[in-house]
Amino acid sequence: MVEDRWGSSLESNRVAGSRLELLLFQLQGQQLYGINIFKVQEVIPYQPLSHLAGSHPLVKGIATLRGITMPVMDLSLAIGGPPLKAPEDGYIIITEYNRSVHGFLIRRVERIMNTQWGQVQPPPRATGRNAFVTAITLLDDRIVEILDVEKVLDQVVHASTQVSADFSDGFRAEDCKVLVVDDSTVARNQIRAALEQLGVQCTLVTDGKHAIELIERMQADGVDVAREFIMMVSDIEMPEVDGYQLTTRVREDERLKDLYILLHSSISGVFNVDMVRRTGADKFVQKYHPDDLAEAVRERMRQLGQWP
Repeated sequence: MVEDRWGSSLESNRVAGSRLELLLFQLQGQQLYGINIFKVQEVIPYQPLSHLAGSHPLVKGIATLRGITMPVMDLSLAIGGPPLKAPEDGYIIITEYNRSVHGFLIRRVERIMNTQWGQVQPPPRATGRNAFVTAITLLDDRIVEILDVEKVLDQVVHASTQVSADFSDGFRAEDCKVLVVDDSTVARNQIRAALEQLGVQCTLVTDGKHAIELIERMQADGVDVAREFIMMVSDIEMPEVDGYQLTTRVREDERLKDLYILLHSSISGVFNVDMVRRTGADKFVQKYHPDDLAEAVRERMRQLGQWP
């Protein structure tokens, strides 16, 4: 782990619960952007890149760092802005998302910001469906745009949503419904695409706050939510109400004690498994392989006596 210029390693700044730490940086202009520090492995000065013929236009080259070869993308260009000028004067953010390592070219690193998920809001609707901002927050009256890195990566590396024949052949779950909670449009659609191959009906909501509102509306209408859905699949890192807070709220409601909760995240590690246990969720799956979701559905159906 490379020591950052604030006097401590990135690893030492990682904390649990509803607290959120963002690595803040700038691209071509003065706008502040942020990504979850949990997803950052290192920030390093620009390194010479090897260019590959026929690579995606967003990929400026590949780098080999600590024995790992990774694509390095121009993050400004990837979110619809101008290409970075003189990238050799900038930095590379090395991230791990969805079980793979990627580098992003940026202009400069600002600082690490400490906040709470409750202080993070969804972006205004006027940003449009194709915006790469998943949430916003404030730093000294300046807007920080938190990027949907999964959506950025999906432009270059399309995650497979195909469930393998080992799970899809002869396994159908037409009568099963799953509640999917994720602030990333890409992630929601990937989960739905995978589960619909099994016949599962998916209800999609954008974050924990909207999930709670949906559950409360269903309960007001007399619906037994724990019977309506065989499980709730929720992201962990979300604005306003994150996956841990959502799980805690659900477990506080006696009517929802049997609602099976699967938490998932692009962040790997023992930390997630420990927090899953502490909040009362039933299972953790690292994003993202469709067979893992299929296996979780089949396992749950077996528990309910709906599959041999």
